[in-house]
Amino acid sequence: MTLSQTHRRIRIQPSGREFRARSGETILAAALRQGIVLPYSCKNGTCSSCKCRLIDGSVIYPFNPPEALSLEEIASGQALACQAVAADDVSIEACEIEQVADIPVRTLPARVESMTLYTPQVMCLRLKLPRAARLQFLAGQYVDVLLPEGKRRAFSIASAPSQSDYLELHIKHVDGGGFTGHVFDGMQPKDILRLQGPLGTFFVRRQSERPIIMMGGGTGFAPLKSMIEELIEAGDDRPIELFWGVSRQADLYAREQIDRWEKELGRLRFHPVLTDPDPGWRGDTGLVHHAVLRAHPDLSAFDVYMSGPPAMVHSARLAFLEAGTTEDHLFYDSFDFAPDIPVQSQETDT
Repeated sequence: MTLSQTHRRIRIQPSGREFRARSGETILAAALRQGIVLPYSCKNGTCSSCKCRLIDGSVIYPFNPPEALSLEEIASGQALACQAVAADDVSIEACEIEQVADIPVRTLPARVESMTLYTPQVMCLRLKLPRAARLQFLAGQYVDVLLPEGKRRAFSIASAPSQSDYLELHIKHVDGGGFTGHVFDGMQPKDILRLQGPLGTFFVRRQSERPIIMMGGGTGFAPLKSMIEELIEAGDDRPIELFWGVSRQADLYAREQIDRWEKELGRLRFHPVLTDPDPGWRGDTGLVHHAVLRAHPDLSAFDVYMSGPPAMVHSARLAFLEAGTTEDHLFYDSFDFAPDIPVQSQETDT
């Protein structure tokens, strides 16, 4: 059997760049393996970060169905690169992320330096990296924690890239999640974890001059925290509005830090949003993306960054597009709170 029979040629438009996918290899996995970085986030088909348009050829979905695509989008030629396997040579329309292409994905040990219980359901892990091995990343990216039996769990980095000697992760306890259960019930300071990263294409587009709206749900605040700290350190003077949706006031675990940001930065405004408001609460209530739209019915002038559960991201994406934003000004990271995911169900990153 010849190479052309076992490999599929993938052409990216409009750049014209080409690469080959192995038999059974997804388009995203093949691209990343060859140093081509396409947008992605969840890597299991539940968000639409990796959405591309199929120009020529056909694809199949042997691993997970493309849940993030509507029937109309599929009929119009849209595909999810993280799950789509080329059935023949294909041509796709997709954006290449040049800013992360030169950052190597590394596997590193990390020592648990401290554990801080922010809420009964959220733990902050501070992880010390080896002195001779730092992790270069962009604010907004995430790491995979590598677990026994070939499993891994993804967590956004909450610390700023400038803090190169440690990483901060915000861990939400998940029913059925073996690793998160261990974090709350068995982990101890000085334990060693194995990390792989940085991963993802969620990061601040620094070349833009547009005002910024950031929206997080629950621990979706973590990558937004990293982004804001990076913007502060860089002296970026764009206005920032942060919308954070949680259940109750006690879940606003970084409220004091955000208050300091507001005092130090006249350009940052904070909008907490509660779905189960405490008695006497006078702030926003309901779904966090509804609060964004109440404040800004027209989003056409903004860059929008959002991070949180897939259902929130999916609903907000559709609503924000209707409110005037466009795909090239809408950036998101979708947290999948599923049980620990075997490596075999995801694409390799190197």
